[in-house]
Amino acid sequence: MQKDYYKTLGIDKNASPDEIKASFRRLAMEHHPDRGGNSEKFKEINEAYQVLSDSGKRAQYDQFGSDFQNMGGMGGGPFGGFRYEDFSAQGGPQQWSGDFGNLGDIFGDFFGGGFSEQTQGRKRRKKGRDIQVDLTVDFLESVFGAEKELSLYKDLVCPTCGGEGAERGSKKTTCKTCGGHGKVVSQKRILFGSFQTVSPCPDCDGTGSRAEKKCSECGGAGAVKGEETLVLKIPAGISDGEAIRLSGKGEAGRRGAGAGDLYARIRVKPDKRFEREGFDILSEKEITFSQAALGAIVEVETVDGRVDLKIPAGVQSGEIIRLRGKGAPHLQSSGPASTHSELWRGKRGDHLVTIVVKTPRKLSKKAKRLLEEMKEEGV
Repeated sequence: MQKDYYKTLGIDKNASPDEIKASFRRLAMEHHPDRGGNSEKFKEINEAYQVLSDSGKRAQYDQFGSDFQNMGGMGGGPFGGFRYEDFSAQGGPQQWSGDFGNLGDIFGDFFGGGFSEQTQGRKRRKKGRDIQVDLTVDFLESVFGAEKELSLYKDLVCPTCGGEGAERGSKKTTCKTCGGHGKVVSQKRILFGSFQTVSPCPDCDGTGSRAEKKCSECGGAGAVKGEETLVLKIPAGISDGEAIRLSGKGEAGRRGAGAGDLYARIRVKPDKRFEREGFDILSEKEITFSQAALGAIVEVETVDGRVDLKIPAGVQSGEIIRLRGKGAPHLQSSGPASTHSELWRGKRGDHLVTIVVKTPRKLSKKAKRLLEEMKEEGV
């Protein structure tokens, strides 16, 4: 069966090499298995790119169709490449087809600089690790926002060398391991061949140079262990399980590299008075039989304090009365309110009060007589 490589890549038959490459990049990013994509679709995309990105193969394909590799002169198999199995520790072998020799500029970001071309001359330092913490807040703090102090024991920028890893005044020389390129090249053997990977030099962390004398405090790492206290602003309206990201507040990087990020996952303490559903606050209000029958004004608790609630005559147990604008604010990015009574500019949810009619267990003689009269009248 003939394969339409142009259709596979979603391009015109007159597409330029740059258009072919751009389309492949977009589709490969979308369907790459390492990103949760479809492996079969990825193989089809790769096969089409291997042919159309090569002017000679493309010309033969345009003339003979996708069976051109069987027409002779194509070497040892489809599109002159190889087939290998990646025996990873996750789920056994996964098979792929294709010649990965010219995909360096496509997958440099996927594999940390492997496939060589895009990382030529790039000097990358090792970024600090991200940190994740769980932070518990009260129910009202999640509704109105708050400020919390966090004390973290982590890698901090070395105060002596400023994170560079070199003793002050120490000269820097070209790294002998990488020859000043900041990267090292290694060959990895796989089934039916091998491929080349490029990674930051482990001795200079991708900088290409090394100090003649390492910092006496951090030993050349550029970071030291220490405690840092941060003030974290909890935005109003945040829900249980949501996370706040503080850029650059994770572990310090090595030798001047950027710090990681801090992720604070919010855990909201339960409140016996309230529950939350989206931006709405839920609670129950127990009323007497007479209040349900005749109507009344009762006091209920809300996150803003106590308010009067009008009970309509004839209300049924389980009915919900809505207090508009008394729920949680829609998530704000401007930080917490200064007080609970502050007027929120943003939209708020509602407070939904479920009515629970309490049936008395004991009745006075007078109450029984009145109820008997009501019963006789069919009430």
